[in-house]
Amino acid sequence: MSMLDGILKNIGGAPDDVTNLAEKVGLDPALVEKAIGVLGQTHQMQGDTVELASAKTGIDTGVLSQIVEQIGGEGSLTNFANMLDLDGDGNPLDDIAGMASKFFGKK
Repeated sequence: MSMLDGILKNIGGAPDDVTNLAEKVGLDPALVEKAIGVLGQTHQMQGDTVELASAKTGIDTGVLSQIVEQIGGEGSLTNFANMLDLDGDGNPLDDIAGMASKFFGKK
């Protein structure tokens, strides 16, 4: 189970895991993980969350809207972004980069 699966299970109304969500929206689970991460990131930015995420991922806005709906809506994106913002600085990106560097064994 990925870290994202664990987070999704803690968000109300979320499907059991990324694989189930991927099946519901017709995408590869890795792409759904990326989409959720980018949605969490763009939710913190000025502008429409889904449109910004679509521009960054190339995923259709309709599919991204389905993902947002399946994980519990815009409020869940706020929860997701807050969970990823480990140092509480309002920017989860530095924390995600830190997690990725630990995962790949780089500092």
